[in-house]
Amino acid sequence: MHRFYLPPANCRETLLRLDGREAHHALHVLRLQRGERVTVLDGAGNEFFCDVESATKNSLVLAVKEKKFTPAPACAITLLVAIPKGKIIESIIQKSVELGAHRIVPLLTERVVTQLDGGGAEAKREKWQAVASEAIKQCGARWLPKIEAPQTIAEFLARGEKIELSLVGSLQTERRHPREWILEFQKTHGRWPASAAAWIGPEGDFTLDELKMIEAAGAKPVTLGTLTLRVETAAIYCLSFLNYELRN
Repeated sequence: MHRFYLPPANCRETLLRLDGREAHHALHVLRLQRGERVTVLDGAGNEFFCDVESATKNSLVLAVKEKKFTPAPACAITLLVAIPKGKIIESIIQKSVELGAHRIVPLLTERVVTQLDGGGAEAKREKWQAVASEAIKQCGARWLPKIEAPQTIAEFLARGEKIELSLVGSLQTERRHPREWILEFQKTHGRWPASAAAWIGPEGDFTLDELKMIEAAGAKPVTLGTLTLRVETAAIYCLSFLNYELRN
């Protein structure tokens, strides 16, 4: 069944309308006809099973026949990742959607080549959010991760957000297996964390000063094995581990 994405504000009625790129794909690529069944995801837990009601040259009207809601995962996982070269960040976003990330925060660190002004940062955020929207259609995720604008470590930490369990992949400091920190949290609090974060540095790792800043904010240093992983591999490793350990 073909999947489409519409934001929650556009999914309040029994008739849903596809416009723009979504309509173009439905009409001119898939060539959907009246009566065909499709699925619409709103990225906020809802899945709408619809029949094509009518079509014009540039839009498609869908009649909602059934609606299902999937609660948000018990643990909201944030990926904070240094922006790698080229378009690798887009692949990281796609895999993060598949692995159930709640939010992705692209980081501008000392060893990141990319530097952006305010307008450039917002343009990147919009582009990457669109990548996430496409990814939920591919994998069927019910919840759309929030993609934040690129920012420095200091800018993120200055917000003072409370994340119950933060882990930082590190090559430089004394580290523990991530499961040890999870079990320690469970032993201390008598429950699993409701929010978690994984900090992934750039090629060459975070600088020592950056690591100190992240750890001072409460992140626990973890080992990702004996090999030196690429940024995208480390991100997938951490998300896979957290998704498995905290959501089963």
